[in-house]
Amino acid sequence: MDPLDDSTLTELAALICGDEPRMKRRGGWELAGFLRRAGWQNAPEHDGRPRMAWMKETLSERQDDDLADIERVILRLADRREYLQQPDNYDAVFTRLQDILALEGLRIDYSKTRPVLTDYDPDDAPRPQRVELKVAITDLVDDPDLASAVQLRLDEARICQQHGAYTAAVIMLGSLLEGVLVHAADSRPASQPLTRTRNTPLQELIQHAHDNHWIDQDAKMASDLLRTYRNLVHPLHEKRTRHSADFDTADLCWSTVNAVLNDLAASKTP
Repeated sequence: MDPLDDSTLTELAALICGDEPRMKRRGGWELAGFLRRAGWQNAPEHDGRPRMAWMKETLSERQDDDLADIERVILRLADRREYLQQPDNYDAVFTRLQDILALEGLRIDYSKTRPVLTDYDPDDAPRPQRVELKVAITDLVDDPDLASAVQLRLDEARICQQHGAYTAAVIMLGSLLEGVLVHAADSRPASQPLTRTRNTPLQELIQHAHDNHWIDQDAKMASDLLRTYRNLVHPLHEKRTRHSADFDTADLCWSTVNAVLNDLAASKTP
């Protein structure tokens, strides 16, 4: 990594101090601890000056002495373990950090749940954005008890994703998808009814929802892929495929579930 621009160091100092809304705030007494968690040796203690000015000066001095320590700070800001008590702060910090690094030709990627710093070329094709959930679970599930169970699984899948438990997140999302498709098959009038809804394979539930125009073709194709990933619940399947779920796998599955839920809500008869 080349030395960072002075303005970039200012932005990093602001992220570490975290005074802006939705950012993880660190008091003066917490700054040295953050630097130690980042891997700094002989991390200085805050001397009582305004935190931003002190942190900016500290980063500038350390960059002159050991550029690798600046990389360690960046990676710690992107490390989910830094946000275990404030998981909602992670997305805002990560998005801001990526924007800052892009101006330096850098970006954060993940390898085995740990952040890594890589080169960034703005001419590269952008990563697809996650499809956002636009409806409430109660918009598509009439049964209050089932809606509560589905919402709980959605929340637990989000917790798994935030803490790097990607296989668990994928399995939870696949289970959730199966539950809402069974409910749709049970409760909606269908021009092409299923002969059975209990113990029906997920593949048939997906096809049934598409045949009855409850979900679009793109949601169907993505759901078939999610079904494949959901089979990672079986360790032997993971061994045979030589594939373990990572951040991108889980993120793709989130888009799939959100797209299906959006389609189900849109196609529901009032």
